[in-house]
Amino acid sequence: EALPGGSGRGSRRPKMAAAAVGHAGAAAEARFISSAKGKGLFATKNIRRGETVFVERPVVSSQFLWNALYNYRACDHCLRALETAEENAQRLLGKSSLVLPHPEQCSIRKDLHQQCPRCQVTYCSAECRQAALEQYHQVLCLGQSRDDPTHPLNKLQEAWRNMHYPPETSSIMLMARMVATIKQAKDKEWWIKAFSQFCSKTANEEEEIVHKLLGDKFKGQLELLRLLFTEALYDEYLSRWFTPEGFRSLFALVGTNGQGIGTSSLSQWVHACDALDLPMLQREELDAFIDQLYKDIEKESGEFLNCEGSGLYVLQSCCNHSCIPNAETSFPENNFLLHLTALEDIEAGEEICISYLDCCQRERSRHSRNKILRENYLFTCSCPKCLAQADDADVTSDEEEEGEGETDDAELEDEMTDV
Repeated sequence: EALPGGSGRGSRRPKMAAAAVGHAGAAAEARFISSAKGKGLFATKNIRRGETVFVERPVVSSQFLWNALYNYRACDHCLRALETAEENAQRLLGKSSLVLPHPEQCSIRKDLHQQCPRCQVTYCSAECRQAALEQYHQVLCLGQSRDDPTHPLNKLQEAWRNMHYPPETSSIMLMARMVATIKQAKDKEWWIKAFSQFCSKTANEEEEIVHKLLGDKFKGQLELLRLLFTEALYDEYLSRWFTPEGFRSLFALVGTNGQGIGTSSLSQWVHACDALDLPMLQREELDAFIDQLYKDIEKESGEFLNCEGSGLYVLQSCCNHSCIPNAETSFPENNFLLHLTALEDIEAGEEICISYLDCCQRERSRHSRNKILRENYLFTCSCPKCLAQADDADVTSDEEEEGEGETDDAELEDEMTDV
């Protein structure tokens, strides 16, 4: 289940999207805690509040299928938004005549965009096209069959879309890129070891995760996906991944560890405009324009503002949840690079925790918080805040009961991918 995001400037403004913790640099390292809790991420030096702890690139990532189908144009490799900020706003608003002020603050470089010469998927740069080709795209390139509904990969994607509607939390193509990566790799065992580092679950927990992603008919749907996945991608070297048990484990691995990614060229333009040094009157006019723009977009497009996908980040499964986190994550580079930032001073040896809940959910009762965590992440929290509230009654207020009538999935995913 994807992680929620932090809040941005202004209630109508885009929020910085959440991300998992990051790169194995000098500031933090993974350590084994216990068999019950598994691993955790710990500071290896004193970290100041506001400091970027590290940045991480995912092992593999993929845009959500409905998101791509509805013309949220993103780099097929790094998920960088491909529309200019103005094009982005025009599409979300349904108004082609819209003109954004300060167009020089848009960071999109269309002159650098490239396409695969065989299947025409688009990349933000030659570097991304080459990286995709070297890692997985040779196996997954559809060539002339891109629009052929009978092609095995297209059948697999169509089946997934018919089972997993927005708000999306995962993609079957993340699993496809895992298989394709190993099929293309010279050192296959290195990649299998890399994927095996992710958090694993028991058979019962795996069923719960699959049920959460696919709904009540999950057993039949999982078997259909397995057959289509096998038709499209079977590899003798990975034969266990294509058995019913192996496929369920692979599915649960992605469902447990897949980290949501959100990118937006409009959001990038807003943050650049926020940083402009303008006379007071111009600043007020620009702020009023942006606030009204987001109100109008919300009426037209609702909460679906961003290019959205998910990725696997090696240390994400090592970073535990706390209802009072000392770090948060974001995508400030408008691509799949995750930045972890300290929310407070963190001492060397202290565990670095993020929150799997959004700001509003963290303010709810211990009972309500743990209900969400059990349903979506299969654990009960024992952070200092939860322990301090351990004697509170295991009931929710009337207001919280009403809130729980709504789907927590939608709340989590909307928060997760707000950039």
